[in-house]
Amino acid sequence: MGVFSNVHRFREAGEAANVNNVARFGEPRRSLFTSTKVMTLHHRIEITDAEERVVYRAETKFPSLHDKTEIYDADGRHVAHMEKKLFTLHERHFITMDGGPSFEVSNELFHLVRDVTNLEGLGWQLQGNILGLNFELYDQNGEIIAVIAQKLLSLHDKYCIDLYRPEHEATVVAILVTLQHMIRDRENAAAASSSSSSSD
Repeated sequence: MGVFSNVHRFREAGEAANVNNVARFGEPRRSLFTSTKVMTLHHRIEITDAEERVVYRAETKFPSLHDKTEIYDADGRHVAHMEKKLFTLHERHFITMDGGPSFEVSNELFHLVRDVTNLEGLGWQLQGNILGLNFELYDQNGEIIAVIAQKLLSLHDKYCIDLYRPEHEATVVAILVTLQHMIRDRENAAAASSSSSSSD
């Protein structure tokens, strides 16, 4: 299967579940959708359900050296805190769930076409396809938790999440928010590198 064969796995709210996901994992139990809003004082990500109601919000205040981000549910209750660890060889983000586990996500391998990232502290694994803009999240037993897909060429950084284990919904949302930050950082670094080399 080619790396571009699953680009269409992204879908908008109201559209049917992706045929590839259904064939491999069955119908998702719940689906969520995100759209990023960048404003002057903070970077906001809104996560909505299939009826386009906001169910989570993630906010990052600027300037924030550690990329500190807070995630809230629709009622304004705090769900999770995420921040980046600086001065490491590979970028690492730490996530602390309210009343739940703390774990770490590293983008050490996110320069490959197909890679695997372990979520230390959970025992879960994120398998990604950067060119296909698709990611699959598995638990410690290799069972599917969620499939995440990004919309190609979107101005608002859109994603959809097909959840197969809705009891892990808040944790999956925190992982997605972190993944968006990691991808944004990688894109900014690539743009800075390209700008630097073109000015030499």
